[in-house]
Amino acid sequence: MANLKLLVLDVLKPHKPILPEFAEHLSSLPNVVGVNVSLLEIDQKTETVKISIVGENINFSEVEDAIEDLGGSIHSIDKVAAGKKIIEEVDTNQDR
Repeated sequence: MANLKLLVLDVLKPHKPILPEFAEHLSSLPNVVGVNVSLLEIDQKTETVKISIVGENINFSEVEDAIEDLGGSIHSIDKVAAGKKIIEEVDTNQDR
C-alpha cells in the first residue's frame, strides 16, 4: 500500500503498555506525524482502543507489526485515506 495518509483502527490490546507508551511507540514509526489513541472499552485483561494515525506514505505492515509487538491485535480497519491529500467527509441525505 502506497501513499496512505490516515488510518483509523479498532485494536484490542493488553493493559500494558499504557496508552501514552503505546501512542508514543506508534508515533515513532517512519512517516507517522501524529497518533491519537482513545479508550473505548476496558475489560479485566484487555482494552479496546481506537487508533488514528496520520502521516505521509504510512506503511500499514509496519503499523500492524508494531501493534502486534506491543501485544495488540487489529480488529478492524475503520477508515483509510490515501492520495495527495485527506478529503473531508461530507454528509449526504443518506447519512441523515
